[in-house]
Amino acid sequence: MTTTVLTATYNFSAYMIYLPIVIALTVLVSQFLFKNSRTFMIDIFHQKKDIAMATNSLFKIGFYLLNIGFALCIIEFFPIETIERLVVALSKKIGGFSIYLGIMMLLNLLLFLKGRKHAINKEKYIDNENTHF
Repeated sequence: MTTTVLTATYNFSAYMIYLPIVIALTVLVSQFLFKNSRTFMIDIFHQKKDIAMATNSLFKIGFYLLNIGFALCIIEFFPIETIERLVVALSKKIGGFSIYLGIMMLLNLLLFLKGRKHAINKEKYIDNENTHF
């Protein structure tokens, strides 16, 4: 007969600390980013608020899915036997996720700026076309 030795680890605690923090970070960054992106979206869609807000909401849902999905993909912790290792493991995971989240926020901002630049160029092109007649 074999006996299974249960070792006491802090892995469950790590998961219970990690998940609420990364979800809260994702929600916080998303709310901030998409609240402030409304102006860009309205400008990109030439003052058509309904299309701009619908697109902004779709971007927000995509942002949630992508970031929470990534947070869940990287959730695995190695066996954690001490409180010190728990703190180190959480720092690495949450810190890495924060860096990733910052990069995602900047990429979204670049998309908004590129969309705005495209909208301005299109507006100038239309104005130039109208002045030739």
